[in-house]
Formats: sequence, C-alpha cells, structure tokens
Amino acid sequence: MLDTNIINFDTGTTTVNASEIEALAARLRGSVLEADDVSYDEARSVWNAMIDRRPGLIIRCAGASDVVHAVRFAREHKLLVSVRGGGHNIAGNAVCDGGVLIDLSQMRSVRVDPFVQRAWVEPGALLADVDKETQSFALALPTGINSTTGIAGLTLGGGFGWLTRKYGLTLDSLMTADVVTADGELLRASLTENSDLFWAIRGGGGNFGVVTAFEFQLHQVGPQVFAGLVVHPFTDAAAILKEYRRALENAPDELTCWVVMRQAPPLPFLSQEWHGKEVLVLAMCYCGDAEEGEKATAELRSIGAPIADVVGPNPFAGWQQAFDPLLAPGARNYWKSHDFTELADGAIDVLLEAIRRLPGPECEVFIGHVGGAAGRIATDATAFPQRSSHYVMNVHARWREIRMDRPCIDWARGLFEETRPYAAGTAYINFMPEDEVDRVEAAYGPNFQRLVEVKRKYDPLNFFRMNQNIRPTTEVRAA
Repeated sequence: MLDTNIINFDTGTTTVNASEIEALAARLRGSVLEADDVSYDEARSVWNAMIDRRPGLIIRCAGASDVVHAVRFAREHKLLVSVRGGGHNIAGNAVCDGGVLIDLSQMRSVRVDPFVQRAWVEPGALLADVDKETQSFALALPTGINSTTGIAGLTLGGGFGWLTRKYGLTLDSLMTADVVTADGELLRASLTENSDLFWAIRGGGGNFGVVTAFEFQLHQVGPQVFAGLVVHPFTDAAAILKEYRRALENAPDELTCWVVMRQAPPLPFLSQEWHGKEVLVLAMCYCGDAEEGEKATAELRSIGAPIADVVGPNPFAGWQQAFDPLLAPGARNYWKSHDFTELADGAIDVLLEAIRRLPGPECEVFIGHVGGAAGRIATDATAFPQRSSHYVMNVHARWREIRMDRPCIDWARGLFEETRPYAAGTAYINFMPEDEVDRVEAAYGPNFQRLVEVKRKYDPLNFFRMNQNIRPTTEVRAA
C-alpha cells in the first residue's frame, strides 16, 4: 500500500500514510481496497449508471466491528465518508469522489425465527435475500417492488410496496437496530433504548449512523398471493385512471394496485403488435386468501377492454421479482417524485400528455397506491411524515446513451413541475435525486426540526453527510 490522498471534511485533502492504512486492514475481518485492487471497480459501482465516482479508499466490512474501525479511522483523519448498502439509491450517495467508502455489501446475513416471527438482517442484504429466507416459513416483511434494492436504504428512508396497505411501511416493522454513530460507538436503538435515535432512523435516512443489524417483526403472507398485471391500450388511459381511482375508494387493506404508463416491453403474454406502443398497466396484489383476492380484484379487472389479464395465484417471492428485468443495473436513471393525497383530474391530464411525449422506450411513470395501515400511524410517531399520502408518483427517466441525458432529464423535470399544483408538498426521500437538496426540509414537514435536534446530538460535525442531508442546527466544521 502507498500513502493516499483522501478528501477531508473541509473539501481539501489529507495524506494518510500507508502504515496507517495497513494497520487498519490488519484490524478488519474484511478488507481495504485501493484504486489498483481487482475488486475496486465492482465495489464502487452502483445501480444507477450515471454515478461514476472514485473513492480514495474503500473499506469493505465483514461485521459490526469492521464498521466501528472504519468510522473511527475516518473520524480520526477527518475524512469524507459515504456508506454503501445495496447501492440502489437514485442519488448515488453510496459513493463519494475521493473520500472513504464504507462498503456493507458483503454483510448479507438474514436469520429468521419463525416461532416469534422475527428476522435479523444485515445491512448489505437485498430484498431478494429477505424474501427467500422469510418465505421459507410463509412469512414476509413489507418492502419495495424491486428485489435488487438494498434493505438498509429502503428501511431508513421508508419502504413501501405490495404489503404496505396491510402491514405498513418497512420501517413500521422495525423493532430494534444496532447503530454505529459518528463517534464510533455501537448503540442499540429501540422504543426503550436510545429512543430518540430510533425515532430518527425510521425515515431520517443515513444521517445518524451506520446500521449494522436490523430486527424486524414479520407477518404471515404467502407462499402465494393473488397478483399480476392487466394491460390496457393507452388510448383508453383517461377513462381507466378515473375508474381506477373510483375502484380504490373502498379497497380492503389486503389489496394494492399500482399504475405503470410506458411503452410496452416485449412481455411474453403480449402480442408483438403491442411491443413498443404506449400502454397503461394495472399491477395488483391481494395478500390474503386467493378466493377473496379474486373477488377483491374483480372491479379493477372489469375496467375497460384490456389487451391482457395475467392476474392469478403467484408465489409471493416471484411476484416481488416481477419488475426486476425492467429495473436491472446498468442503465442511466433520473427520478422525480410527488406525493398526492388524491389523483386529481388535472393531474391525470398532465400525466397523459407526458406519456404521449416519452423521450425513450424505458422511460415511464408509475403511481404507487399506498395508505391503509401505513396511513393510520401518527405523523410524529416516526421521522417519516407523509402518512396522509394515498398515491406516490415516480417519474422514472431511464436510458442507455449519454447523448440522451438532457432530453430524458428535461422530460422528468418538466412533468414534475407540471404536476406540482396537485401535489401534497412532501416527498419520499428514497426517490430524490442528488440535485434536490432544497427539498429535504419540506420532505419532512413538521418532523424536520426534531430531526435537526437528533442530528445535533448524535452527529454535530455532520460526519454522515452523503445522504439526503439533515444538517445540525449549528454545523461545526472539523478543524
């Protein structure tokens, strides 16, 4: 190893001696990677191909003690730090240029106790890891809809998907967490231990420390659910969205239905004539009894004259991976998102016009249907505040070629601005790109000031700043 120049807190550089890096490596069960290591490029690569940053040093952790050593090392040398779990965050905050990347991706253990219906999950685990282990016992954790997402970032920012209306957000099932704070101490956070920290990490993102273990309450789901897709021609979209809105007014908590509008991919159940044409897809899941699911989805499935209806009994773990092929790593991505308390006619008009001018075949808009159990929790019970939102819109620009950066980003930003008058004003931090630092305070609404106070207590130097950052009230700069 050689002496290494690493970005510090003050955006200057600090020279770290090779002997100090070697001493750190000797204390780890994991490893230290420099730019010439064979695993360096893999460790710095994340889901969004727009992110191409080169850390000065990567500390690949194998357990909580490695994280403690990594944080203490970076703090001692006053180095800029980013933390990587699954590497799926749209903003690419997992990777910093020139600083220290604390890599948790090798920490993927999932242990389930089916008798108490609990799971203990390490921060590098992906949703697929959690689903496979929990579904072995017909148990599940409410998470997202893309199985390659990391459990850590999803949980700390919220986490919603097919089970949210029945069992709440991912963070609502969190019972305890082990957290390495900015001073390099390992703390337990729960309702009875460091309760202020526990409140803050449930929605406050990675602002308060590195979680090295999550303990979740699980729920009885599966192994099969009643789920699938109903595909409609886009020419019918206006009427379908209004009927969709009406059909969900009295939907049971077990039923979730999302809307996807995009050009049709070459799905095996669609005739070739529809490939590449604009379509509206109703993606639905009923997480209870299959017979009840058929009844509960009947009204949604009776809307319009669909091109295809492939709703039926499906393995839950398989349904969790249904959208993975459309969200695989390697593409350039840019998102813009709004929360809606209702799907207004004006918003529908704007959305439909935007789909008529999609900039590319992988660009899409989805509308997530939430509420239910997640909406019956008090706004101040966790840091996550937007409990009254019933729909989440994600404008998902996705493309492959750099020359398409400007048209795709402009399309997403334009649609975001046009739908702003119909939005609730809050935002889901996991959907916020890196250029939305000005939205952080509004995203947390009435919970923001309390988050600032917790940040000041546990991280007064803003050591953990590569995130949707909550600054301490008085940000003390490192000397």
